[in-house]
Amino acid sequence: MTTGRGAAQQSREGLWWVDLSDEELLQVRMCDLNLSIQGTVLEARIARVHQELAERRLLFAPHYWLADEWFCPDGIPGIAVPFYLAHPRLERLEKSQLLEVEGGDEAWCLKILRHEIGHAIENAFRLRLKKQRRKVFGRSSVPYPEYYSPRPYSKSFVLHLDPWYAQSHPDEDFAETFAVWLTPNSQWRERYRGGKALKKLEYMDQLMGDIAGKTPPVSNNKTLDPLDGITKTLGEHYEYRRRKYGHEHPSFYDKDLRFLFSDRPEFSKNPLAGSFIRRKQRNIRAVVSRWTGTYQYTIDKVLEAMIVRCSELGLRLMLSEEDTLKQFTVLLTVQTMNYLHSGRHRVAL
Repeated sequence: MTTGRGAAQQSREGLWWVDLSDEELLQVRMCDLNLSIQGTVLEARIARVHQELAERRLLFAPHYWLADEWFCPDGIPGIAVPFYLAHPRLERLEKSQLLEVEGGDEAWCLKILRHEIGHAIENAFRLRLKKQRRKVFGRSSVPYPEYYSPRPYSKSFVLHLDPWYAQSHPDEDFAETFAVWLTPNSQWRERYRGGKALKKLEYMDQLMGDIAGKTPPVSNNKTLDPLDGITKTLGEHYEYRRRKYGHEHPSFYDKDLRFLFSDRPEFSKNPLAGSFIRRKQRNIRAVVSRWTGTYQYTIDKVLEAMIVRCSELGLRLMLSEEDTLKQFTVLLTVQTMNYLHSGRHRVAL
């Protein structure tokens, strides 16, 4: 792979949309973006994880193509990478539309790549057919859930991608376990000592040792839903993504909000709760996202519902802003965890 050219060269080669406003860019069809992985930061990150595979004597290097999101199709030893990672202008659009860029920084991108390689190597070596693989991780034929209820304290699963993604399906359990195994200096033996997750990692270590130095029996360059075949506009794409990750919550926060804020006359000169939350919204949202592994867009929907309800109830601060910020962050975290445990959490497939 060639490195060092990056998005600047792509711009010189005719990416006519780079200087458009967000409103204008949202009208552009995805197939017209004319993007390539070559010469971007993605190329260097892919090369890094391929080096990790080579150091484990795994003779496997999946192929990659740009698509609308991360995925690895069944039967294909390759990985789809989201288009926005191929240009900084599109990363900025992703940030403005969904409040975060999944895989946007190097560490996050490498984690996702290792996970997706776990799926791809299963396809390449037909590992799902192995009896012991099915015994350790479960059957791939189990339907994917639309929602799942994570168990944060379970010792039966590794934790690699939030939110406890290994618990969503046997194939995700395998991919997450592979990613932890592949990650340099992950110290998985110490980290997962005493739990079922360690047994899975030990089996993964054995399984990867068995295929080390061997050529994969499945080898093809097939793709699924490549970017140059997607005719929807960026605006249509983001409208769908917001529907997928933005759950509308009913206003059932009254009891908790009244515990922290008040509409009693003695607090009438204190700051309005809704205004305070909105002023602190960005920082609160980022903190809760880190703690819970939930999409910031989803958290923002909860925050917006709370802000609206505070305004409707005429609530004001009772405590100092510092104490209120601490307690409200805890409150939002609890509400987010309730959402995750309710079984309504959306699995990002």
